[in-house]
Amino acid sequence: MTELKGALIGCGFFAINQMHAWNDVEGARIVAICDRDPARLRVVGDQFGIDRRYSDAEALFADGGFDFVDIATTVESHRALVEMAARHKVPAICQKPFAKTLSDAKTMVETCRNAGVALMVHENFRWQTPIQAVRKALEAGAIGTPFWGRFSFRSGYDVFSGQPYLAEGERFIIEDLGIHALDIARYILGDVSAVTARTTRINPKIKGEDVATILLDHKNGATSVVDVSYATKLSTEPFPETLVELDGSEGTIRLTQGYGLKVTNAQGTTTTNVSPKLLPWASRPWHNIQESVYAIQQHWVDQLKRGMEHSTSGADNLRTFALVEGAYESAAKGQTIDVGAMLQ
Repeated sequence: MTELKGALIGCGFFAINQMHAWNDVEGARIVAICDRDPARLRVVGDQFGIDRRYSDAEALFADGGFDFVDIATTVESHRALVEMAARHKVPAICQKPFAKTLSDAKTMVETCRNAGVALMVHENFRWQTPIQAVRKALEAGAIGTPFWGRFSFRSGYDVFSGQPYLAEGERFIIEDLGIHALDIARYILGDVSAVTARTTRINPKIKGEDVATILLDHKNGATSVVDVSYATKLSTEPFPETLVELDGSEGTIRLTQGYGLKVTNAQGTTTTNVSPKLLPWASRPWHNIQESVYAIQQHWVDQLKRGMEHSTSGADNLRTFALVEGAYESAAKGQTIDVGAMLQ
């Protein structure tokens, strides 16, 4: 099949993972890169052998010669870049968080829909091997109908050393990390009707919240708790693992630290190692996330060629984004928030 050509906008911290993954993806390659910082542009261009380098996105799109764009910038530029891609009829992947506001996100989705171009949010956590294993066990009927869940990411890892801008925002853990756990909750237990949240800040050196506890009422009647923390010091650092607990009518699933998947039902208890692969360019403990970057990018290419909607399409991600906004509103007001009303 024809190889798709892509352009990457944004050559920062996480884009390196995306470039490595694009080298592994079948059916696509990056032919151009763009960044306003000449040093970052040079480093990424030299490392990955990309000759077409741009400091201005408009110039990149004007020259064209690519089939899709991977937007790996920070959130402030997402709307402008997505709308630019739509104007040029170029399918786009957009890094999370998708937009500054839910209103912006809705507009971005509508703009791409009207332009007839695919839009996918780089919500890669649901593509992690252990999360996929939980989903497969549930779909196989291993525990019957789930009625309760917990999606937990608690760590004391210093994320600020690699991404210092995270310490500067008024919002932090729900927008940066909780969004992933909320998306996993949706992916595993279905869409949500209401959200209740509480937040706090433990680290005095940052501006935003670094601990959040979120209660979700799922439309199918299940209840789940999403709890995230970057202020939790444990004897064995679990970063960057998301731990999952599910109770069902016929049994339980537990995704434990160290990538063990424990399923208990009438047949007894089975424990399976669902560790992610350590790709040649990956490094521990990041390899779980790095493998999921490859997985979501391969999904993008495969679905784009088939002309089918992506798992984390812009339209799908609106329902995750609404949970983020709902959680912040709930924490601010001390009230339960109707998620359905936010999506209207």
